Parts: sequence; structure tokens; C-alpha cells
Amino acid sequence: MNIDPLLDALGVQEDAARALTDDLRTQITELQGRLREAETPLEHLAITRKTITALADPIPAQADSPDLPESPDYPRILAVLNEASGPLRARDVCEALDHELLSKNIEGTRAKRKRLVKLGILTEIDTGSFTRQL
Repeated sequence: MNIDPLLDALGVQEDAARALTDDLRTQITELQGRLREAETPLEHLAITRKTITALADPIPAQADSPDLPESPDYPRILAVLNEASGPLRARDVCEALDHELLSKNIEGTRAKRKRLVKLGILTEIDTGSFTRQL
């Protein structure tokens, strides 16, 4: 039995498969470079958004209010309540802060508002509804 033609055919197929994989590796390398180039401006935009959001959320000025706890959420919660026309529930505050409406976020916001009540900054009008201290 002569297997030379079979080995020649296998060699041709192997060369074609090798050329295809080399071409795909080259494309992957090029795409990885393009991805790195695209990620850099995306990271810069995310940092810019975070900075602008932090600057746009003013800390309410009250000469007689105690210092706020160390968290960026407290000034933002107060800003939301300052703009509200009436008392708000934790879910409403989460929506205004663009937090996902997950139980952990709602409960965290509720706990922060309870702490602001203890500091004399907020008032709980009825169960779960809070407003700024008058």
C-alpha cells in the first residue's frame, strides 16, 4: 500500500490549518491592541463622570448641624431631600441617587437616614418617610 498521496494530502491540509491559525492569531493581536486603545478613553470618561458627580452634589451648609458621617452618600441623600417637595421613602431616595432598587441598597439608605435623624438633621414624619429637620 502506498501512503505517500495520503501523507501529501494531510500535509496540504495541515499547511492550510496552520496558515488559518496564524492569520487568526494576527487578527487577535490587532484586536487586543485596538481594545486597549478604546479602554483608555473609557476609563478617563468614567473618572470624569465620578469627579463631576462628586462636585455636583453639594454638602448642605448648616452652621448648627453636626458633622456628617464619613460617606459620600450622606451629602447626596441630604441634597435629594432638599430638592424634594415632601417626605421621601428609602426607595424614592435610591431612585433619585440612581442606585439599583435592590433590598441591600434600600436598607442601606434607610439606615443612613435613621442615622441622620439621630444627628438631628432629618425628621421621620411617619414610619419610613423622612424629611429635612425644620
